Amino acid sequence: MRKMIRINVMADHIFQPNRRAVLAGLGAAALWPQVMPARAEEPPSAALRAKPGLLALREGEPATAVWSLGDQHLRFKRGDRPQITLANDLPVPVALNWRGIDGVAASEPLLGRSSLGPTASETFQLPLRHAGTFLCDLALPGAGAAQASRALPLIVAENETISVDRDETFLIEGWRLKPDGTAIAPGLDPNGTVPVYTVNGQFKRDLPVRERERLRIRFINALPRNVIALKIENHQVQVMAFDGQPAEPFLARGGAFALAPGGRADVFIDVAPGTGSSSILIHDGEAARPIARLVASSEPPIRPEMLAPAPALPSNGLPARLDLKTALRIDIPIGAEQANWLPPATFGATTPAAFRAKAGRTVVLSLTNRAQMTSVFHLHGHHFRLLDRLDDGWKPFWLDTIAIDAGQTQRIAFAAEYAGRWLMEAVETNWSVPRLLRWYSVE
Repeated sequence: MRKMIRINVMADHIFQPNRRAVLAGLGAAALWPQVMPARAEEPPSAALRAKPGLLALREGEPATAVWSLGDQHLRFKRGDRPQITLANDLPVPVALNWRGIDGVAASEPLLGRSSLGPTASETFQLPLRHAGTFLCDLALPGAGAAQASRALPLIVAENETISVDRDETFLIEGWRLKPDGTAIAPGLDPNGTVPVYTVNGQFKRDLPVRERERLRIRFINALPRNVIALKIENHQVQVMAFDGQPAEPFLARGGAFALAPGGRADVFIDVAPGTGSSSILIHDGEAARPIARLVASSEPPIRPEMLAPAPALPSNGLPARLDLKTALRIDIPIGAEQANWLPPATFGATTPAAFRAKAGRTVVLSLTNRAQMTSVFHLHGHHFRLLDRLDDGWKPFWLDTIAIDAGQTQRIAFAAEYAGRWLMEAVETNWSVPRLLRWYSVE
């Protein structure tokens, strides 16, 4: 039984995050890609290759075999329509699973795009209507395969000027290693393995900072199964976005916040004079450990005064209000092998849709976790609001992923804006269990 997570937000700053507090917070990222804007009339592009690779996961020991899409960060701008080319050098079919990309039905894995077989390649367009921090992985067909695989950040910049000095990505990944150094994939029995965590492919990351500098750090939880809490010591942490969508800015109490598997958070940090170096800690439900440091630079302050408080990030145009009174309301049980939830290997669009909604209508989903442990729900195609218990409002941020404690129900609402067929994913926070899928339709 995993230990409960506790986040103590009192003045003692003891980092012992509480699962219920973590879930309330949830319910409350190198090389560059081959981006080639060679001529103004040509769209940007990226060439991806699913291939075997090596990653150092044991100090002083041989590197571990993993699968990856390359050690790169995809970077574009809002409104770009990049041409994505994918080549498959792996011995199994693959599909790109985009997390947080709304309204692109043609890129939906297993629905809009079939899995890509070994030695094959394809090119498709990925319209990017929203700025934000997104994610791509090979988790669907590869779940339970022989090799663990790496995720790939996708950063879509705002067209407006954002008042930060630096924009950094922290991609946090988790691995289960056997005694011989082999990394097992999610869906396999982790007995006898030990957890290892990396940030941008390294054990730790040191980030030099100057006094009065403003940092934007994009944290990505690319762990397959773990809800994590992150704490940035000695700094005020302004949360600006969750799951790629701007939030009403707020201070993370005690510098700590939580992310479900696949969840993302954009935070701003203003380095106050005299702060010194500080650690960034991760808590995975078992223990807290440092994964990065903000290291005080010997250079003089970057400016004579601190910047004024940052305004909210530019809106991506999601609706200000949702009509809950006339919403389509659907009960969706998850966890504990619920009917119609299928693993990727047997999933297909011929299975019954979980629900069908008319375009423009508000949809409210009541998500009840029937499992004996926390389960994670991820909605493709649209972002949602987490509703208050009394159905009289919602939390001031958008999400595409939510963790739900055992036996609990959470209700979410979204505007069914984009026509198409969209996936829903559910998985328990247990390494050995499979990811399960259903789909819904907007017509």
